[in-house]
Amino acid sequence: MKELEIYVHIPFCVKKCDYCDFLSFPANEKTQREYKNALIQEIRHYGSIMKEREVTSIFFGGGTPSWLDCDYLVQILEAIKESFTIRKGAEITMEANPGTVTERAMKKYFQAGINRLSIGLQSTNDDELKLLGRIHTYDQFLKIYTMARECGFTNINVDLMSGLPYQTIDKFLKSLNEVIRLKPEHVSSYSLIIEKGTPFYERYRFDDVKQHAGMETEYLPSEDDTYRMYKLTQSYLKEAGYMQYETSNFAKKGLECKHNVGYWTRKDYLGVGLGASSLINNIRYSNITSIYDYVMGAMNIQLLEMPEEEKLEAQKQKLQSIYSNLHESVHSLSVKEQIEEFMFLGLRMNAGVSRDEFQENFGVPIESTYGSVMDKLKKEGLLKVQAGRVFLTDKGSDLANYCMAQFM
Repeated sequence: MKELEIYVHIPFCVKKCDYCDFLSFPANEKTQREYKNALIQEIRHYGSIMKEREVTSIFFGGGTPSWLDCDYLVQILEAIKESFTIRKGAEITMEANPGTVTERAMKKYFQAGINRLSIGLQSTNDDELKLLGRIHTYDQFLKIYTMARECGFTNINVDLMSGLPYQTIDKFLKSLNEVIRLKPEHVSSYSLIIEKGTPFYERYRFDDVKQHAGMETEYLPSEDDTYRMYKLTQSYLKEAGYMQYETSNFAKKGLECKHNVGYWTRKDYLGVGLGASSLINNIRYSNITSIYDYVMGAMNIQLLEMPEEEKLEAQKQKLQSIYSNLHESVHSLSVKEQIEEFMFLGLRMNAGVSRDEFQENFGVPIESTYGSVMDKLKKEGLLKVQAGRVFLTDKGSDLANYCMAQFM
């Protein structure tokens, strides 16, 4: 059976964090119940037309999935199990935030089959958490982490952020060392990005420009300090037994996030829920972002004919369309776009891309498409070809945006 990953978007949160530009918002119980029912309808619809697929991973993201009533979340997971063939031992991840999980809920998640928890900590410094607009304290994080362990979770990720306003290297290292002390199986460490449309953008946009230009900043750490935080993250986590397998992700041996690795290796995935994206047979779909339209559409979900401009390419490749009235866009990727995605997504990972897989997917050696680019980057000390794989060197990883742009 062909493999499939499933992403479930839960857009609800207690309040939107000041740096967040994800599709998320607070909602009352009635809205959450209606959304849950709509999700189940969408899941059943796709389950009925994708019977040849075997689901290898499920990921509940948001928003804050743990803010949704735990009984609703369990019902959604049960609908997936009833509608799809789930591989034995499939990775099932749920994102959770401190302050939104009770002991009853944690036990229900574990009993329902969720076997990986991703907890949004961001910082162990309460002043930094308040600045970020988080609703929790470090003490509340410790309570949910301990609760998860006591309920039986043996695969936990902790999110950490660097480059925060007023953050020093010493402050960041204190957070990093506290996380290491807890011994989670996985750590995701991200540098703050100032996104348009967020309160952080209004507060720090000029400082952000200065930082990226290497100028003196007023609120944000300097460009040199943010780089040092990243390099220290790599060295501290390596010393603690974590393997870096992607730009921002570190794991104990064998405990990489299978779902996210699927994204970076372009496995097919089905996104259900508000604004969710899918990649099926080299066609990218995006769901509508109006919750009213989504709930109404899901109650009468139906397949639609692909847009005229996309249909010809899909027919050429003999691809199955899942285009429905819940989608606001559909795009059939050209071979050129597929190749570019293969490279810039694959090079995010420390293992890079496989030469054999490139030839298998596209029918030509990788050198026939990117020979001159690879030679250039190898001469600059940014790229290596070894044991049948193409990957960035340490220097190349530091200049990843430049390197990836060469493959576009």
